[in-house]
Amino acid sequence: MPEGDEDKDADESATEMVQLILPNDTNTLGNALGGRVMNWIDLVGAMVAYRHSRRPVVTVAMERLEFIQPIRLGNIVILKARLNYVGTTSMEVGVEVFAEDPLSGTHQLSSHALLTYVALDDHGKPARAPRLKLRNEEEHRRFQQAASRRQQRLRERGAGP
Repeated sequence: MPEGDEDKDADESATEMVQLILPNDTNTLGNALGGRVMNWIDLVGAMVAYRHSRRPVVTVAMERLEFIQPIRLGNIVILKARLNYVGTTSMEVGVEVFAEDPLSGTHQLSSHALLTYVALDDHGKPARAPRLKLRNEEEHRRFQQAASRRQQRLRERGAGP
């Protein structure tokens, strides 16, 4: 591995992004557009992978995106993203999206998603990402669950059309 690619823990790349829902971000019901929220999820997830690998990254999968509660016009949106897993070149990032009522300060889980990114070298080819240091039971659990999902995706790809 090149110098500076030592193992890193998830706290080093964890990222929080905040947005305000404005009229341009909403549908005719006054709720945040799903596509806009997806864009923000991908953006904050990519920032985590970029910060961990210190290399350009590409999104290779977005899965398990669930919209649980609508986000209303005027709400503050808080996106929290964190690494779950790092393979050789791929990284799984979990993102949680919360809607905050700015008048009451209450938070509500709005959606969550899992995304996979691949680090790229200077020629646009997959590049080795620093390994993930696991520091506690929760991180070990998240890592193992992500590794299982990765194995399932690989099995499904092998079965292909």
